[in-house]
Amino acid sequence: MTQARHDELPTAEEQIALLKQQLAQAQKLTALGELVGTTTHEFNNVLMTILNYAKIGLRHKDTETRDKALDKILGAANRAAKITNGILSFARNRSSGMEPTDLSKVIADSMLLLEREMSKYRIRVETQLEAAPPALANGNQIQQVLLNLLINARQAMPQGGVILIKLGYDAGAQSVELMVRDSGCGMPPEVMRKIFDPFFSTKSGPDASGKGGTGLGLSMCRDIIEAHRGRIRVESSVGKGTAFTIKLPAGVPVMPVTGPVPTPSLTGSTPLTTAATVPFAVPAIQKQV
Repeated sequence: MTQARHDELPTAEEQIALLKQQLAQAQKLTALGELVGTTTHEFNNVLMTILNYAKIGLRHKDTETRDKALDKILGAANRAAKITNGILSFARNRSSGMEPTDLSKVIADSMLLLEREMSKYRIRVETQLEAAPPALANGNQIQQVLLNLLINARQAMPQGGVILIKLGYDAGAQSVELMVRDSGCGMPPEVMRKIFDPFFSTKSGPDASGKGGTGLGLSMCRDIIEAHRGRIRVESSVGKGTAFTIKLPAGVPVMPVTGPVPTPSLTGSTPLTTAATVPFAVPAIQKQV
């Protein structure tokens, strides 16, 4: 009996794997709570737009003014629906399976959730999206990684700055590459060596928005990317900024194409532009896992 019960006990490796799964879920719930807090303010702004234009429509009897008010109300309602769907999608998708995933859509969905926060902290977001096949990934988990990197980039620029999100494809390696680069303070070598260590953090605690300080974010990002059989690399230069590059296996290989690729429209209050060139020196410090 004792031997049978002993055989049923999970091994140390199984216990560690279970704890990692529970930690990942806890991290996701934390991120969800932070996003709900951020988007609640944005949702309130949408409601105020609807209320104000509804009042204008009631006060004015002419068709032109009412049509304009109804158009504004419709636009605000559509935006509210997108915000709600983005939160619900992030909350509901708990599948651990992987499938061909359009990372440009992951980028658009992430920016929809963070654009008010970026605008509040005077962050300009630029996108450079090249032709790329779907990545073989769990879209929800990759969105969690991207949100973490974007929030870290924003926190590295307390006085405002620029974030570049770049999407590309390495045909030789059959990998899709996603980069998040900021123009913040950068990191010295002694910090770079510990950046992916669990519980390591340069923050004393959460910032004014309630985000950060646990030291779990980048460690979880690394675990997620490794589970995807991908790689994550960080480059940084003190005083110039930091860039995180993620490489994921392509779900479907594509033939190289020439010419510019249209960038999806990411609507909202955050100024978004498509960057053809980026005036950013190549950082001297690199770490890859």
